[in-house]
Amino acid sequence: MKKVSIIDVAKQAGVSVSTVSLVLRQKGKISQATIGKVHAAIDALGYVHNIAAANLRANTSNLIGLILRDFSDSFSIKVMASIVQELEKKGYMVFLGQPLNDGDHLERCLLSFKQQGVAGVIYLASDTRSSTLPTQIRDCPLPLVVVSQSLLNEECNLVMRDNRQAASLATRYLIERGHRNIAYIGGIEGDLIRQQRLLGFRTTMTQNGLVVREEATPACSDDTRAASYAVRQLLEKNSTLTALLCHSPDAMIGSIAGIHQTGHTVGKDVFLSQQVALVGFEDMLHVNLTSPSFTYVSSASEETGRQAAGLIIRKLKEPTLQTQRVTLSGQLIARESA
Repeated sequence: MKKVSIIDVAKQAGVSVSTVSLVLRQKGKISQATIGKVHAAIDALGYVHNIAAANLRANTSNLIGLILRDFSDSFSIKVMASIVQELEKKGYMVFLGQPLNDGDHLERCLLSFKQQGVAGVIYLASDTRSSTLPTQIRDCPLPLVVVSQSLLNEECNLVMRDNRQAASLATRYLIERGHRNIAYIGGIEGDLIRQQRLLGFRTTMTQNGLVVREEATPACSDDTRAASYAVRQLLEKNSTLTALLCHSPDAMIGSIAGIHQTGHTVGKDVFLSQQVALVGFEDMLHVNLTSPSFTYVSSASEETGRQAAGLIIRKLKEPTLQTQRVTLSGQLIARESA
């Protein structure tokens, strides 16, 4: 059986070979009618476009290298899914790398990207205790976009979460509902996300004439047992506490146990002395399976992925594009816990 060529498609569609080529590469100003005829011819003939060969001829690539360090992090997984979906819409494919550390593994990952001919790299930063990038990423010669959950002191194309805004939004929401004694639970000391959220929390409390005592912001390891213990200690020492900002999904789930262990319940009614409101910062997959359902500030993971994909594409098309810094704000989703 003869292999269908681009020439056959052009004849079937009644257009030039160059027009078919432009349609396949999504280039040039081609009318929708002509695009429709070309795609109809492709479907009728069963033509398969060899993108790799086309890229080789044009000295271009539709491959984007994506580095994901932590597969246990729900935010990074959601961002990755959004990036892949957005890039595929634009005709790009993703080559995934998961280096185990910032040393030889990361070096080999970038070398593999180079050997595969990737056009650019998206790096999902996972170290929330460092405000700098690994040397290998900083020195990457390819077009680079970094996605970070915390603020980075780097001159790079960056898409990141606005943790200060998220905490400020959550705190303001609680204050408007009548809460005056609010605490922040979770996150280890030195965690940059925790530091930024605490800044937003404290600033908003101060702006509303409220005091945040140091003991109302306990740090703890990111597990439910540690959070439960910290919350129990908080409530035993401060019976007037009516609301908690929870650093992570584990902190939120652990807080429920701590609240119940001290004879309190989870709820939004500030006038019921036994109720403690909870607000989280992640759009958790199981958010609708809890009772009560969690109030939270969304992590904007899908939009983060779309922005990162769009930015790497713009960088590929405009190599001289100035360094971009995109900061995304979350949206408060009010449910039953606050």
